[in-house]
Amino acid sequence: MRRGAVRSVVVAGLLALGAGVPGAAQASPGDGPEADVAYHGRVALSGARLRIWLVPENDGPAAVPNATLRVRLSAELADRQQLAEGCARAGSREVVCETGPLPLHGRGRHIALRLELRERAPEVAVRVDTWWDGGAIDRNHTNNEHVVLALDTGDAYAF
Repeated sequence: MRRGAVRSVVVAGLLALGAGVPGAAQASPGDGPEADVAYHGRVALSGARLRIWLVPENDGPAAVPNATLRVRLSAELADRQQLAEGCARAGSREVVCETGPLPLHGRGRHIALRLELRERAPEVAVRVDTWWDGGAIDRNHTNNEHVVLALDTGDAYAF
């Protein structure tokens, strides 16, 4: 995916949320199709390198044409990153990635991030959540909001 396409997903998310747009209407409950987006994956920290593998899923009752997930870290990212296709840096400790289509009772694309930290950390808290839901209503946030503590052991921690 081109960087411009990622930016359009990010901008669409901001517009949908009414962020930074005076007088923008925010969606009210019941305005969009209902979906149940979930994320499952693993996190591993080794030195100043953090690896994150995850798969977005949708348990319905409607398909989601696209969504954006957010990964926030307790440690700062190095200045230079080589991010996976469809992902963009959103701050000194934050990356966003589009999920692609999430079919009803199906999985989206696998997302693999290899992030370089500014400096080595003994542990890093990794927060994963939905940043933009593609216009869908998700009433169950217990399966799409995760916090994982990764220790500098190289071991993979599942969520």
